[in-house]
Amino acid sequence: MQDILQQLEQLLLSAVPTALLFIVLVLAYQFLIQGPLTAALAKRRALTEGAMEDARKAVAEAEAKTAEYAERLRQARAEAYKLREQRVNQWSAERDTALDAARKSAGDKVRQAKAEIEAEAVSARSTIQAAAADLAGLAVRAVLPLAAGGSR
Repeated sequence: MQDILQQLEQLLLSAVPTALLFIVLVLAYQFLIQGPLTAALAKRRALTEGAMEDARKAVAEAEAKTAEYAERLRQARAEAYKLREQRVNQWSAERDTALDAARKSAGDKVRQAKAEIEAEAVSARSTIQAAAADLAGLAVRAVLPLAAGGSR
């Protein structure tokens, strides 16, 4: 048994430099590689998450501006339609005014023409009546003999 203990003691003593070297390597790995690597990864993650958050903010701002531009466009279209409707109404009113003036002018011309025609008709009737009286006198003279007062 002592033999085994001696062998075990010798094994442990010979393993101490290896264990120390292993501990030194682990510490060196921790300080030289793991620490800076972890810090770089954390920084990278922070930058990536920051960039993603910035991208989300930029997308939100772009959507807000898009909504604002769409609203402005809707307002501009509504204003354009309103102006167009006002112009159409103005043109319709001007057209109606011009039509009313043309109707009045045409009505005045028609009344004047009717009055002229009526005056000509009155003149023609009096001329016809005078001519009819003269023709009647001529007819009576032509038909009745001289004794009856005819003049042949």
